[in-house]
Order: sequence, then C-alpha cells, then structure tokens
Amino acid sequence: MRINKYISHNTKYSRREADELIMSGEVRNNKETISDLSYQVEDGDKISVKGRPIEKRKEVTVIVYNKPKGVLVTKKDDRGRATIYHKLSGKYRHFIPIGRLDYASEGLLMLTDTPKVAEVLMESNLPRSYNIKIDKPLTPAMEQAMQEGLELEDASSGAHEKSKIVSMSFAPFEKYEIRSIGKSFTKLRVVISEGKNRELRRFFGHFDAKVLDLKRVAFGGIELNNLPTNKTRYFTRQEYDDLHKFLKAQAKENKR
Repeated sequence: MRINKYISHNTKYSRREADELIMSGEVRNNKETISDLSYQVEDGDKISVKGRPIEKRKEVTVIVYNKPKGVLVTKKDDRGRATIYHKLSGKYRHFIPIGRLDYASEGLLMLTDTPKVAEVLMESNLPRSYNIKIDKPLTPAMEQAMQEGLELEDASSGAHEKSKIVSMSFAPFEKYEIRSIGKSFTKLRVVISEGKNRELRRFFGHFDAKVLDLKRVAFGGIELNNLPTNKTRYFTRQEYDDLHKFLKAQAKENKR
C-alpha cells in the first residue's frame, strides 16, 4: 500500500496531510526517514509519524450517510463549495466514500475506513436503487433502452461540462417502476448494477430528458429508509455479517 494511503487509513491524517508530513521528514520506517512519496508499505515495516508508531487497523467500519443536495463527494473543492467532509463529524475525515453522488444528487452514500472494502464494493455489480424524476413523460424508446441497454458514442448530454468521458455503454436496468407520469414529468424507481459517471443523467439526457431529482435509496442490501438528511449511522451487526460474507465470496471468485 502506498505510504500516504497507509497513513490516511490508519490515522487521523488525510492523504494530502500525509504527503506533507513525508516531505517535512516526519515519517519514518524502522527509524529511517521516508522521503519517497511513492514508497510502498510492506509487511514488517514499522511506520511512525512524528515519533509515534502507527497501529494498523484490524476492524472494518462502515457508515451510511444521507447526503444532501448541494454537497460534493470529495475532500476539497477548488471553487470552495461544501463537501461531505464539511458536513460529517471530524472522526470520519479519513473515511473513503464507496462510489459517488454528484453535486445535485442526494441519498445513500456509504463510507468506510478500509480502502480494500471501498474498492471491492465500488467495483461490484451490487444493485443500486434510485428514485428519479425527469422533465417529460416516459417514451417507448426510453423503456426499450432500459430493458435492452444502450451504446452511445456521444453520451455528453447530462454529463458535467468538464467531464472527459464521452462514449458510454449502459447495461439493461435490473428493474424499473413507473411511479407517476404527468404532462411534463415522470417519476421512477430504477435499479442499476453499475456506478458510472453521472450514468442516469447521461442515459436520460440522450432522450433530451433532464433529471430533475435523483436520490439513491439503496445499495446492495443497505437501505436508506428513514435516516434523516445529513445524518449518519453505523452498519448493523447483520449488515457487517453480510458484508464479510460478500467479501469472502468475492475473494474466492477472484482466485478462480
């Protein structure tokens, strides 16, 4: 594991702060100062920061957060906008978000103190459920694409203006439910198994439909339920049990 990631995972410091500590000579391995920012921590290394040995975390912690609209899922924004770390308690500042929700989206966001857990869950095909509202009635073409998938060479409609991602492949939706349709809107509950960049906004943008509201309400077996906006909760014992079973199954699958 890269040294700044190791420090961030096992201490209160962020990766950026870890880099600053390394550059200022405050990080050592077996009393030898580490100056290489790309240093990879190996078994047997005894890393210390400011003379204090780092105790490696052994337990996995996962929290569920109901992200509000108008908050970025990032450590720092160059435009000074609010991030989830401005909203969350300071004890979670080293936690890693499992996937993303864009600035205008809200709902369920999980965070963990264990990088490997974040990586496995982000790359998984676990279902993600969303309540969305688009600005026009649902069309047969939209429904067909939800059922069969969609390949777009230009998926820039609905994307962030600075996004470098142009083409995108959309797998068939796991399921969808039409909740209500009006003359100028449709409300849907959709379930997808991917977590691509602004995926739903791009999908409906292809049909000249704008996503007015987007709220993630479930990820895998984890549900938002009645968790208030901008509040957190820890995983339950059953959720931890299910997580460990899933991680073991994924590790076994990867060995094949």
